[in-house]
Amino acid sequence: MKQFTQIFNIVVITLLMGVYLSSILEIEDQEIELLNSQHLIDSLTHVNDSLLFKIDTLQRQSEIWDFGIQKKTKFLLNAIISIESSNNDSAYHAGEDAVGCLQIRPCMVFDVNRILKKQNKAIQYTLIDRWNRDKSIEMFHIYCNYYNLTTLEAMARSWNGGPRGKDKDNTVGYWKKVKDQLES
Repeated sequence: MKQFTQIFNIVVITLLMGVYLSSILEIEDQEIELLNSQHLIDSLTHVNDSLLFKIDTLQRQSEIWDFGIQKKTKFLLNAIISIESSNNDSAYHAGEDAVGCLQIRPCMVFDVNRILKKQNKAIQYTLIDRWNRDKSIEMFHIYCNYYNLTTLEAMARSWNGGPRGKDKDNTVGYWKKVKDQLES
């Protein structure tokens, strides 16, 4: 009987060890499956973040480019940039604190930010943004759109003389320079 008890104990212990090992293997499989699921979630999160970034970028562009003057202003902008800065993004006029390719003064940045705030847009520009060509062009478009500047002459003269610049006699010479640049 003693032998039977020992054999019975060995069989029971073997069975318990088998169940224990089986449980461990099952847990390891579940851990691997969980890791794979976590990698998939991380990958999908990365894709989601990328898509959100792209959406944010597109929303920003749509807020800035929500009007149709940008196409007809391409040549005008090239002419104004040539006149204002000789196509130099680092141009600086200390006397007016005019900066960048479009020689933007601080009052222009403040006006554009006021316009954007009035339109409930989240975008705001800094004085440093004047050194960035793309942001300077964005400010130009926002300004022209807000003041309903629809002709090349009105855009150029108002850029030079302020919102009512299109009606000022002292901006006629500036328009002539721009027009000559457009025709060259």
